[in-house]
Amino acid sequence: MAVGFDVSGATTSVYNGRMTIFVVMSCLMAAMGGLIFGYDIGISGGVTSMESFLKKFFPVVYRNMKEDSTTSNYCKFDSQILTAFTSSLYIAGLFASFLASWVTRAFGRKTSMFSGGVAFLIGSAISGASVNVYMLILGRVFLGIGVGFANQSVPLYLSEMAPAQYRGAFSNGFQFSIGVGGLAANLINYGTQKIRQGWGWRLSLCLAAVPATLLIIGALLLPDTPNSLLQHEIEIDKAKQLLQRIRGTDDVDDELNDLIKASEISKTMRHPFRKILRREYRPQLVMAIALPFFQQVTGINVIAFYSPVLFRTIGLVDKFGRRALFIIGGIQMFVTQVMVGGIIAAKLGDQGGISKGYALLVLILICIYVAGFGWSWGPLGWLVPSEIFQLEIRSAAQSITVADG
Repeated sequence: MAVGFDVSGATTSVYNGRMTIFVVMSCLMAAMGGLIFGYDIGISGGVTSMESFLKKFFPVVYRNMKEDSTTSNYCKFDSQILTAFTSSLYIAGLFASFLASWVTRAFGRKTSMFSGGVAFLIGSAISGASVNVYMLILGRVFLGIGVGFANQSVPLYLSEMAPAQYRGAFSNGFQFSIGVGGLAANLINYGTQKIRQGWGWRLSLCLAAVPATLLIIGALLLPDTPNSLLQHEIEIDKAKQLLQRIRGTDDVDDELNDLIKASEISKTMRHPFRKILRREYRPQLVMAIALPFFQQVTGINVIAFYSPVLFRTIGLVDKFGRRALFIIGGIQMFVTQVMVGGIIAAKLGDQGGISKGYALLVLILICIYVAGFGWSWGPLGWLVPSEIFQLEIRSAAQSITVADG
């Protein structure tokens, strides 16, 4: 049995249903969309610390790192071009998320996931074949488009497919896949940086095609959600058959009727971005902006992206409730960040490194920090917004969430 929600978000009824292999496989496949985001963060941070990569595309940074002993440790990677390389993905992802809102609303969740996979595949090919920094940035732009589409559509897909009582667990699979992607990227970077011929960075960037291909295959094989089928005027019988299949029971009339009501309201919506600005949607709008903002304020992207550079420099929700996890995880991250900052401020000067013992301590603290993010602000930053949006503003609100993050 699953708790149901009406279009205003209030608890109204209990739906029939159970966990099915079909919904598990669908959600696992869709959650792999998080791989592309995690892989990119992990790969980019590692590649920018590879000497062969820096020597080819950012020679000034390479000279500061290898030859200029007078440059401060805090300024060796200070480069506007390197910043453009780093930020181009996020800028492209910001604008792509708003385009993805329209695609998701007009053509369905599957189409957005497929578009994201294709864009990421193109970006991986361009990045791996880059011969100058312009190609490199162009590849990052396509990667950003892929991330924007995937981050906008995958959390919605998971939230709409999963049974209500397991929605938190399934939606957290997106954050889990981000972590898997980051782990795979770091392991790959560890191996490719040892390639003596200096082309290891190309292999790291090209292998982004693997998660992109998984997302494309998933988008082609998976069914769209019942919400999306009804929203696009597909026959009610088809939506009912899909709902029966994913819920594992023929008695889905209550849930189907609520979805039909939500769909009818959604079809009257011509300008969802205007609608979400209305007073009655103010709480959802605040959450759509505040949650991803504070998720980024935790500093996770800085740690995830720049930890390879840092290590090089120093010489080396369903059970406990959303609110409790936000608070406890936030405290864990805050304490570890303060400790890392204190060690670096006290022990790392303008030149040289720090002792092996302190470097190991920084590594341990960052692991504790990432673990705190992994069970709190990481998954909840995607889960909570996907839970609170009514169907008529869901696509627009998720785009705001992705753009803000």
